[in-house]
Amino acid sequence: QLVDSGGGLVHAGGSLRLSCVASGLTFSSYHMGWFRQLPGKEREFVAATTGSGTNTYYADYVKGRFTIFRENAKNTVSLQMNSLSPEDTAVYYCVAYGSRRYSYADSVAYWGQGTQVTVSS
Repeated sequence: QLVDSGGGLVHAGGSLRLSCVASGLTFSSYHMGWFRQLPGKEREFVAATTGSGTNTYYADYVKGRFTIFRENAKNTVSLQMNSLSPEDTAVYYCVAYGSRRYSYADSVAYWGQGTQVTVSS
């Protein structure tokens, strides 16, 4: 089970940190990541990290603004989001991957319930 939290309403240029707590799986064995779903759009890849957290990957539209990190001792993965813009408004989902095809939703083994992020202009 993945439980997302940390969403909310923020002004453009602001920051938020999303967190995800995992249970019922061997957390360090899973590559973890975040997807988002903008209003009226398909879910899209945001960021991913390997099991150890050593390697991270980002979609071009968040690179340099978002940071993914994990704490295996706490079974958590987080997404620090800076310089937010209204275009980042979406429901954000924590994911545990079944494969390394990070950009593809069909690579996801488990989904969180989602947390809403709204950025006002």
